[in-house]
Amino acid sequence: MGRLDGKVALCTASAQGIGLATALAFAKEGARVIASDVNISKLEQEVKDVPGIEAKLLNVSDKDQVTALVDQIDRVDILFNCAGIVPNGTILDCDEATWDQAMNVNLKSLYFLCQVVIPKMVTQGSGSIVNMSSSVSNIKGASMRFAYSVSKAGVNGLTKAIAADFVSKGVRCNSICPAAVESPSLQERINGAPDPVKARATFQQKIGRMGKPEEIAALALYLSSDESGYTTGQELVVDGGWSLA
Repeated sequence: MGRLDGKVALCTASAQGIGLATALAFAKEGARVIASDVNISKLEQEVKDVPGIEAKLLNVSDKDQVTALVDQIDRVDILFNCAGIVPNGTILDCDEATWDQAMNVNLKSLYFLCQVVIPKMVTQGSGSIVNMSSSVSNIKGASMRFAYSVSKAGVNGLTKAIAADFVSKGVRCNSICPAAVESPSLQERINGAPDPVKARATFQQKIGRMGKPEEIAALALYLSSDESGYTTGQELVVDGGWSLA
């Protein structure tokens, strides 16, 4: 018996990193996984031999695409919102286009997805929403992460609001707030730095390393399973000791 037997999970940003690790973990535990990504060719390559995972093209910033995909799914027991981008810079470096892109991908996409998925969950009488946030948010400040930090603080606010509104309807909503996690996107940012070795060192946490995608996926799995049935409206920090004094 898998921990998610009989459940249907809709996951975003599933082609790599935390998103892929989580989709694989959900499928391993018995869920039917609708894995989505804007990079459908990479997603299809990654999951082509994995039973229980269906690859779908989805631009999470496109409301029509989101609605069309959710309309195709009879029930959704788990919604894992993982899509995100990390703009660099302070408020003085952030033009309106950068601001809009960060908010659209990191926050507005959750509004689109939750708004169409929650009615299904309410009808079912149960459901778990897991939002990928960050320790860089309302939890902790970090330099050169202005738009990202604001958007992720919004994710935590959205999480709590949904949890409060639907706690009596069987719908739970929690957010995961990691510090740096090994991923292709983070490695690209490190490679683009003037001194990649020095840049990589800045992401090492007090525990002596960065996080692993599988460690975040393990928490997402717990929050999506019935084991966490008494947990809602929480920001779960997974930061390798970064927030310790």
